[in-house]
Amino acid sequence: MRVVDVIHKKRDGGELTAEEIGVLVTGYSRGDIPDYQMSAWAMAVLFRGMTSAETAALTLAMAGSGDQVDLSPIHGIKVDKHSTGGVGDKTTLIIGPLVASAGVPVAKMSGRGLGHTGGTIDKLESIEGFHTELSRDDFIKQVNDIGLSVIGQSGNLAPADKKLYALRDVTGTVESIPLIASSVMSKKIAAGADAIVLDVKTGSGAFMKTVQDAEELANAMVAIGSEVGRQTAAVISDMDQPLGFAIGNALEVEEALATLKGNGPEDLTELCLALGAHMVVLGGNAATFDEAKELLRGKLASGEALDKFRLFIEAQGGDGRIADQPELLPKAPFTIEVQSNQSGYVNAIEAEQLGLAAMMLGAGRETKDSVIDYAVGVTLRKKVGDEVKQGDTLALLHVREQNESAAKVGERVLEAYTIENAKPATRPLLLSVVTAEGITRF
Repeated sequence: MRVVDVIHKKRDGGELTAEEIGVLVTGYSRGDIPDYQMSAWAMAVLFRGMTSAETAALTLAMAGSGDQVDLSPIHGIKVDKHSTGGVGDKTTLIIGPLVASAGVPVAKMSGRGLGHTGGTIDKLESIEGFHTELSRDDFIKQVNDIGLSVIGQSGNLAPADKKLYALRDVTGTVESIPLIASSVMSKKIAAGADAIVLDVKTGSGAFMKTVQDAEELANAMVAIGSEVGRQTAAVISDMDQPLGFAIGNALEVEEALATLKGNGPEDLTELCLALGAHMVVLGGNAATFDEAKELLRGKLASGEALDKFRLFIEAQGGDGRIADQPELLPKAPFTIEVQSNQSGYVNAIEAEQLGLAAMMLGAGRETKDSVIDYAVGVTLRKKVGDEVKQGDTLALLHVREQNESAAKVGERVLEAYTIENAKPATRPLLLSVVTAEGITRF
């Protein structure tokens, strides 16, 4: 078949066959199909969309373009969790040991961060001695032994997606829902999960700015899961402000530890319990969401989730003492208070701006070659709905040096806050859940 005929077919609103999509993905991966033809096809998809069958075929073709992880030697139903990204999102650090303590194996591949803040792997590597590279046999053995392992993502996982995403980034086709959905799900399927729980963020700090767009993306990903035989559920959660209070690698590990001890921020705890409960249900260890949530609350209260975290850290070479002594984590030498210049109520916080502020301090990467400083970051003291007086501390900067650069970061943090006379209406953290049965809105 001619590639141009496939482009014409999609341009004119036709439905592509799995064979046609497979030819596109394979040809582009090998370099037989040039960028200009693939970008024309991606633009046609942006305008014409894709059916659930087409999106599933694209997902499977991209998943099959590189390594595929076989998790069948691990006992039980393996449930993976994916977040579409957000500022202060340290949920994997909590959900991994929490769900594992409830008897559901968590065998997870995570990535490093590029942009606002570090990724899960960066956060874990802020723990002295922790290593994220394990052989396949050691990875599987650890999950069978203690129920949990988190390692760095394979460099050859869904390489076709990596190549296509780079093209979409420079051709104005990133916003296509089917292409976003297949990008996320191809990596999850290649990583070997039996079931998948998705945390789809919406709001000013998220890629999907509206609930409608977030639900559309969630629907597309859940449909892919159904098409390819993976049970999938998606939670739509608010990212109009950072999750929790800590932004920065070691700071987020410390907040995750507090949450595992039952002393974490209310929003972070609520989201982790919700995502974890869906994982436990899909993993077959609870019949209903409410039953699973109560089970997980019990694991937090008993200390079993914290014990699992300690085992996990020690199994991968890290200093398990941090579970009880978080002061052993890297600490920045200085803190700078960012003070409010007016009185009123916090009406909004630009989460993305705070993420960029943390990156400027060294907590994230501007380029893939940037070196992360595990100790630096931002800790919020006030969040949306809180009353403030002029001179109150809105946030603390954790910095290496008290210099002009740090002062500019403080100005950016101050500008991220909107303070008004009236107290804002409360916006819920959990907005809806999408499953194969439909959407449940809260």
